[in-house]
Amino acid sequence: MMQQIRDGLKGPVIYGMLVLIVGVPFAFSGIQGYLQNSSDPVVAKVGDVKITQAQLRSAYDQRYRQLQQLYGENFRADLINPTTLREAVLKDMVQESLMRQYARSSGYRAADSAVRDSLIKISAFQENGQFSPKRYRELLSGIGQTPDRFESQQRDQLMIEQLRDTVLGSSFLTPAEAELSAKLSHQQRAFSYLKFDPAKYLAAVTISDADVAKRYEEKKAGYQAPERMKLAYVELSADQIPKAEVPAADVLKTLYESEKSSRFSAPEIRVASHILINFGADKDAAKKKADALYAQIKGGADFAALAKVNSDDKDSKVNGGDLGSIKRGDGIFPKEFEDALFGLAKTGEVSEPVEIKPFGYHIIKLTGLKPAHVQAFEEPEVQKVLTDLYQQTEAQKHFQEKNAKLEELAFDNPTSLDPVAKALDLKVETTDWFTRAGGAGILANAAVITAAFSPEVLTSNENSKPIVVDGGKVIVVRKAEYEAPRQKTLAEVDAMIREELKTEQAAAKAHADAEIALTALKGGQPIDAVAKTAGVTVEAPGVSTRDRADLSKTLLTALFRLPHPVGDKPTFGEATLEKGEVAVIALTDVRYGADAKPAEELGKEQSTLRNARAGSEFAAYREALEKRIAVDVKPLPKDDSLAP
Repeated sequence: MMQQIRDGLKGPVIYGMLVLIVGVPFAFSGIQGYLQNSSDPVVAKVGDVKITQAQLRSAYDQRYRQLQQLYGENFRADLINPTTLREAVLKDMVQESLMRQYARSSGYRAADSAVRDSLIKISAFQENGQFSPKRYRELLSGIGQTPDRFESQQRDQLMIEQLRDTVLGSSFLTPAEAELSAKLSHQQRAFSYLKFDPAKYLAAVTISDADVAKRYEEKKAGYQAPERMKLAYVELSADQIPKAEVPAADVLKTLYESEKSSRFSAPEIRVASHILINFGADKDAAKKKADALYAQIKGGADFAALAKVNSDDKDSKVNGGDLGSIKRGDGIFPKEFEDALFGLAKTGEVSEPVEIKPFGYHIIKLTGLKPAHVQAFEEPEVQKVLTDLYQQTEAQKHFQEKNAKLEELAFDNPTSLDPVAKALDLKVETTDWFTRAGGAGILANAAVITAAFSPEVLTSNENSKPIVVDGGKVIVVRKAEYEAPRQKTLAEVDAMIREELKTEQAAAKAHADAEIALTALKGGQPIDAVAKTAGVTVEAPGVSTRDRADLSKTLLTALFRLPHPVGDKPTFGEATLEKGEVAVIALTDVRYGADAKPAEELGKEQSTLRNARAGSEFAAYREALEKRIAVDVKPLPKDDSLAP
């Protein structure tokens, strides 16, 4: 069935969408040893599977691109901590390998039909809501994937999902637990509070020069200006290649002959249904059952109805035995099956029971037929495809020639980009200042940042090797300006330190007054009197639920952690809110509402809690697997040697 997805697929690269489909788990599964060599350090070992530095680098780059795709114009490279991201990516790779190995050893498998169904549901592979084989191969070629490898990886993911679903499906929650949770989640609390805002204390705070100087000396190591640089670069793009002229007819004819069998020929396609009777313990009994069913069909019985009741193929029987479209030689069905199917003369004809080892007896019905077809050279659609293909090929060839020339010139003239720009009619561009965190444009590409801070570019002042960036463009960079890390002077950070100290002291004053108020409330003073003494107002939100939208989440969290009031005596607490204000809370009443909850509401509550519990149990299950399959993760370097 997989072969049908691959037929007739060629075309230009569409990269970005597939980055989000494939994800990090596909970074190395199924290709152990691919592009590895003995000098590639191992960063983790899961059982007998090794994860190498090159694989981690590739997965890191893929995750980085995912973030770029996800956030679009809002993406900020300076907010990404490379070390933290590398550790997260490696953790995902380890867990994926762990689950895959255990699933395989436990006998989990994914059938061809399941893989096919998962692929045709991926929206990026669809055109006009339907799976497009052409788009499928285009997207895969964009990341250097083949259908075989991608389908193998998809099969692994489905296998892991089976294991995960088995664990998640075993979790349960009793109605009593759901009812108690519903009661707690719908609990309401009546309260009031006093709010002490540090901003009101700022005017009373005075920071001396001595205070600033002292803080500067205490945290001097933290006041560093990071190294930064500017790059000069040239960019080679396929858009710069002029479109080739429409070739002569004989050129197109030659191209047509070479592409006819794969691009312009459609093989005969047959749509089939079948009834499978497994051999079981008694092969003769299976044969008798198959013969009896065949006799009923010949007598006018409904094939689909018999398949639904009698077929041992669980996947197809629900659809009346439907197997979909089949092409001879696609490797999905045994030769005996194909011979029987393609031996049927017309739609609606049914074969006698066919013995196919080791499965059983198949009764096959031809339900549809699409004859083989070859598009003629003269057809306008064929002419357009041939012209586009010729022009694409010529453009790619010229681009590769220029790319090779770019690499040669950059290598032969390592100290300047001017000869490169002049020979290839390119312009030398310059970036803005940036740090190792990257920036916008080409500086958002992790490979560019790695090249910029490599010894060749940073220390030896040489041109980089050509770097492929988004859109299929190729650039060569070199250092234009550089500033080493340096200690910032006191004058540079004076204003920042002064503001920091003022904020700290104002917050300290707010906390001190809040503590005085809290002590007074606990001592029995009325909240109105305490508020008047402190110079604040009493905030009275009334009765509140846990998820009240107009109140601070921190405030609500602190409120619902307070002990219940005893009699008419409130309980008190304190919380620092999101903007730094300090709240002193007085809880006066706890309410539950109606004890009985509607069955629908309890059902939702039970489902939500069961899912949460299932997630926790699955996390614990994964941790337990590490005791069965040894996991050894090496410490990652503290430098940027792993960054793509």
